[in-house]
Amino acid sequence: MVPNVLMLGWGFPPNVSGGLDTAVGELFEEFDARSDVEVDLVLPAEYAPDREGIHGVPTGEGGVRDRINRLTGEFVEFAADADAVHTHDWFGYGPGSRAQGTHDIPWVTTFHSLSSDRNRNPPDQEVETEQRIVDRADHLVSVSELVGRNVRAEYGGDSTVIYNGFSSVEPTGRDIEAELGIDGEMLFFIGRHTHQKGIDHLIHAMGKLRRDDVTLVVGGTGHLTDRLQTFVELLDIEERVEFVGYVPEPELGDYYASADVFVSPSLSEPFGITIVEALSAGTRVVACESGAAEVLPEGCIVEVEPDSGSIADGIDEALAAGPPPDYEERTWETVADEHVEFYRDILGE
Repeated sequence: MVPNVLMLGWGFPPNVSGGLDTAVGELFEEFDARSDVEVDLVLPAEYAPDREGIHGVPTGEGGVRDRINRLTGEFVEFAADADAVHTHDWFGYGPGSRAQGTHDIPWVTTFHSLSSDRNRNPPDQEVETEQRIVDRADHLVSVSELVGRNVRAEYGGDSTVIYNGFSSVEPTGRDIEAELGIDGEMLFFIGRHTHQKGIDHLIHAMGKLRRDDVTLVVGGTGHLTDRLQTFVELLDIEERVEFVGYVPEPELGDYYASADVFVSPSLSEPFGITIVEALSAGTRVVACESGAAEVLPEGCIVEVEPDSGSIADGIDEALAAGPPPDYEERTWETVADEHVEFYRDILGE
């Protein structure tokens, strides 16, 4: 029997807000091309492309929880013909648990991160919901051993690790350094401007480098952007830090390729899609602990602690080193293979 799985997501490329959306999109594309699994995907209508197998459900306005609650009924109806349902992170609790109870089918949840990864002070409601998922879901999946350890430590749950695939970027040949007028070495960061991304440590590290001809290009936006810009002014390093705002996905390859070093200073990086994107462009990477490091050979990443001194030392080391070593790319086809095997296993086939 071919497993029939109903999946719940939030965004879908190019309408993505993070690694979860990228992973769901990549997986659906792989599943859609196969004959050994049938996967339908439910998304909020505003992020859903018009194509077979994807069901866009209007969710209205408001926060994630309210909007997901509005699509729960239709998700449960779609699940009537499924052998299993597969949700992701905390927002899948309502739809997943109701489909499980209504149709008596297995409920799988993948943790791409925990609330403690995304927030300095995790909201009680999210933490409580994650505990309910661990207690009630039939099967848990984590995208790295790092996430799996945290699920066990924080909630007492055991999960199967299925690593994400490696996303790659395609530079077009634009010279971002020249466009920005950078005379010297270029560092690059891209991501949401939140506490957990550790950008303040990276900015502070700029004053601790052993050389002063290095410019940090900060991509992305978030609720801390203004505060980070003020921090740059207080450190009197405005000429060495360039905020470029949102970087469209088609332009990312040129930013990675133009940089001498990509820096991921996250306090928590459950996998780290930006890390493998940077490596795909041939760019050296300095990063704090990440799930991606678990599936990369030694030497691909200069690993550092989430403090300015360690990050500065790592940047100096990376700037003095040659290109990163060769590594074997983990394809999304492999990720899909492992999911199909997992579905067959939990369904007893």
